[in-house]
Parts: sequence; C-alpha cells; structure tokens
Amino acid sequence: MTDLRTAFGEAFGRAAEGVWHAPGRINLIGEHTDYNDGLVLPFALSRGVSVAAARRDDGVVEVRSRQAGGTVSAPVEGGTVVSEGWPSERAWAAYPVGMARVLREHGTGGASLLIDSDLPQGAGLSSSAALECATALALCDLHGVEIDRPELARLAQRAENEQVGMPCGLMDQSASLLATPGHALLLDCRSGLSAQVPFDPSQAGLTLLAVDTRASHVLTGGDYGRRRAECEEAAARLGVEALRDVKDLAGALGRLRDPVLRRRVQHVVTENHRVEASVGLLRAGAVGELGAMLNASHLSLRDQFEISWPEADTAVDAALRAGARGGRMIGGGFGGSVIVLTASDRAGRVRDAIAAGYAKRGWTAPEFLDAVPSAGARRLA
Repeated sequence: MTDLRTAFGEAFGRAAEGVWHAPGRINLIGEHTDYNDGLVLPFALSRGVSVAAARRDDGVVEVRSRQAGGTVSAPVEGGTVVSEGWPSERAWAAYPVGMARVLREHGTGGASLLIDSDLPQGAGLSSSAALECATALALCDLHGVEIDRPELARLAQRAENEQVGMPCGLMDQSASLLATPGHALLLDCRSGLSAQVPFDPSQAGLTLLAVDTRASHVLTGGDYGRRRAECEEAAARLGVEALRDVKDLAGALGRLRDPVLRRRVQHVVTENHRVEASVGLLRAGAVGELGAMLNASHLSLRDQFEISWPEADTAVDAALRAGARGGRMIGGGFGGSVIVLTASDRAGRVRDAIAAGYAKRGWTAPEFLDAVPSAGARRLA
C-alpha cells in the first residue's frame, strides 16, 4: 500500500484528508455460530484494507480501487445497492457505497475514496468487512460523527446484510474494529459484549499458519444462505430463539426428524462449547492444547455442517501428518483458508507437506501467511 496519499492526489486531483486502515481477521474458533447468537473467538491480522479519503459535500460517494480499477460514483441518498442490480464488475464498490448509505442516517455524507488492500482476494480473511470498517471510520472522521465501535460494527453488519445482500453475522466487523495486538476477541454475538483473551502463540514456541487454499471463496452464493436458513428452521422447530439457546443437545436431536437439521444443530451447539473450552485454555496459558479443539471443529464443519472442500481437507490432513498440533478450515466454507497450529520449529516441514499434497493432485500451490494477532482498525494519517 505504497504512498496511498500520493495515489489519491493523482486519482482525484486533490489532497486526501487522511488514511484509515482496517484489518482482515482470522476466526480462531467458533464457525457459523455468529448468526446463531453464539460465541466466536476471532483476532485481527496485520494485513487489511486502507482507504485514503476526502470529504465531498455534493451527496456523492466516488470510489476507486487500486486492485479492481475503474471508478464508481453513486448518491449517498438511495435505496439498497442489491436492489439496484449492479453488474459484477462494480460489485466490490457495493461495500463502501452501502456503508455510506447506512451511515447517512447518522449524519455522514459524501466522500472520495481510494481503496488499497494487501489481503488475498477469495481467501476468506474478511476483506469485505475490512473495507466496510475502513470506510466507516473514514466517513465518521470526515463528517465529524462519533459512533462507538460496538455500534459501528453493527452498522457495518447491517450494511452488508441490507445493502450487499449477504446475511452475515456480527463477527467480522467486530474483529476488525475491536481487536487488540496479542489477543483474540471473545464476542457474544447476541449481546455484542466482548472481552480480550490473551493469545500469543510465539510465546509458547508455536506458529499459527494461515493457508490460502486458492479455492475461491464467495459467500453471496446460495450455500451460505441455505446453512443459515437451516439453522433458523431448526431453531423454530425446537421452539428457541436461536440455536445458541439449545442446552440439551441429545434432547434436541431426539426431537428433530430431519437428518440435515440434526447435523446442523449438532455442529452449532458443540462449536459453542469448543469456543468456551478454547477460552479456558488460553486464559490458562495452554495454547498448545488448542490443537485438539481445532481438529474437532474441522471434523464438525466437514461432517455435520458439510461446508469443507477438498483443498481444505488435504491441507489439514497433510499438516497433521507432518506433526502439526491441529488445524481446521475457517470462514463461511466452500473455499477460502485453513489455519494450522504447529511448533515453530516444524512450521517449514508443515508448509512443505501441504505444498506436496497439492502438487500430488495437480492443484495450484497454496499460499502461506503467519497469522499474528494484531491491532484493530485505526486512522493511519
């Protein structure tokens, strides 16, 4: 993201008033629990999305991306982006424009925005939420609007739900806005309350690898929405507000005849328990014991929630065979990334084993990133 201020001046013919950054995230554990009012445990990455911006007073949001190219201009006053049927080449701009349309109710207005990202696209590291959050901070600062961060996270979630048409939960936006270095964020997705949980694998001689499986991750397709609808249907049949409220798993499974709904409930309920157990391990300083939690989560996502994909399964299997402590797919599923917890002195061996597993199958080589818990969204300049 070299010299974003200079690039802004070249793009818009005037000076940027500031640069804002919001990180991508990795969810350590707690997958598909967020929209079930459950618990999640994400942390922020060092990589993310940066936005150089300047205020406009004509009610227009003008957006350019250093990755996508082209310019998109849209009025702040408008309906939902999803209802306007934007073509695919403009889809990336729905996130900042949608964010601006939600925030206009709180007193923000137009802006010129230049976007830059060093997050790999399609890797499931929440580049969309990072873009929303960086845009939200920029618009609030430019227009002198103060919104506390938990509320801003909910507004960013609303922008993605209503404007983009993606029925995501609260986790990604909260992680991007609330995370702190050396910690994971325990988030209760029903109440919005959060707590910082110490998480620094390096102090225990461990490395958490993020593996971009290179299988593209697109959540606006129907599979993610179907999983959410199945969870909502199961909750309705069980007579609870959300699957987070299921206390007697055996009893709930006994009341559901549909085998698909039984599998979905089993994953969500046990995944919430895995989040609680993982928090206990981290607070006790037992980072190395997280491996078993990661493995159990992956098996549940693969077999009960049925959202894993061949590249993810291969990466996890190869890592474990090479001596990793544990691993699992992350994100919405059907593509994206895997995380692997390994002793730091074995990290190279684990990388090589995963790459060899891909080469054997003729797949595009995976990409690796050391996932270090980092700072949340902030103004850079």
